[in-house]
Amino acid sequence: MRTFGVEEELLLVDGETLEPLPAGEWAATLHEQGADSGHEVTAELQQEQIEVVSPPQTTLAGQLAAIRAGRALADAAAARVGGRVVALPTAPQETTPHLVPAPRYRRIREQFGLTAAEQLTCGFHVHVGVESRQEGVAVLDRIRPWLPTLLALSTNSPFWGGLDTGYASYRYQAWSRWPTAGPTDAFGSPGGYDRHRAALLGTGVPVDAAMLYFDARLSEHHPTVEVRVADVCLHPERAAVIAALTRALVETASRAWLAGAPAPEVPASLLRVWSWQASRTGVEGQLIDPATGTPAPAGDVIAGLLATLRPVLSASEEEDTVEAVLTDILRRGTGARHQREAYAARHDLRDVVAAAVDATHRAPTTAPDAPEPLLA
Repeated sequence: MRTFGVEEELLLVDGETLEPLPAGEWAATLHEQGADSGHEVTAELQQEQIEVVSPPQTTLAGQLAAIRAGRALADAAAARVGGRVVALPTAPQETTPHLVPAPRYRRIREQFGLTAAEQLTCGFHVHVGVESRQEGVAVLDRIRPWLPTLLALSTNSPFWGGLDTGYASYRYQAWSRWPTAGPTDAFGSPGGYDRHRAALLGTGVPVDAAMLYFDARLSEHHPTVEVRVADVCLHPERAAVIAALTRALVETASRAWLAGAPAPEVPASLLRVWSWQASRTGVEGQLIDPATGTPAPAGDVIAGLLATLRPVLSASEEEDTVEAVLTDILRRGTGARHQREAYAARHDLRDVVAAAVDATHRAPTTAPDAPEPLLA
């Protein structure tokens, strides 16, 4: 069974005021002095962030446990500097981020100006193991049409700078300012991938290969495909299911490649529009159906994704759990709706952060009544 691991970027907030707290580098250093659990807790671009890298897993249950443990470790590190970590992709309040003073980050700030200065966003990255670079590129070419649907399921960032942006994922909009971010055209082969990579680096615009911020890419350091399109999710259960969907998508794409099925001929320019639509409405409206390239109700598109992945999910005994969580997302909305509901009571963004802290760290409870199946 393919291994899969996740990286969660988490917002660091003051434990009392719930305002963004510029102490990420300090908190990460304090964690490094503690016991090693297999997780890594590191600083990110801005001081108001902490990243948690979880060890690779083979099961959905293991992934959920790893996500919970990683959040707890990051929260313990944050507590040492008077903070909490929260699974928010953007800071709801108006804030001025503080750059971590590492040489690489200084270079990025000098190169990209306001884009880097304002970039306080937290994503959810899923690494899925592949056997070779050839398989990895074949997977990248075949998963592209479904990445906007993964984004829609994860949407959790409606607020930015103290305002409701009207987007379900404003993180994706802010992240798309980077010139190397977003969807890619099909590469065709490892050579095609390498030529595209070299051409981008040859421009001198990205400061290094780590700035090739494709929605999905080959890892520079591990034998994995790294899918980077999603918002960090409020609820650990939903994060684990999106990771499981990503692994199933990689496995399904690999099987299609081995069977000789061609990669879908959808240009990156079109995929960018599909992703914009997913970022705008999440699961609350219409998404672009990869089967037709036209709008369809989000529930129908998600059902299509589930049907596509069902053989793999069934083989890994994850189908029932994944279907239940997808049904719950469609019924109760993504994190974007939950944030807006928290805000609606008193129109106080502090309530949004407080509710998000609770959701980020909420302990497992007795399972709710089983939801109606997504598909008959």
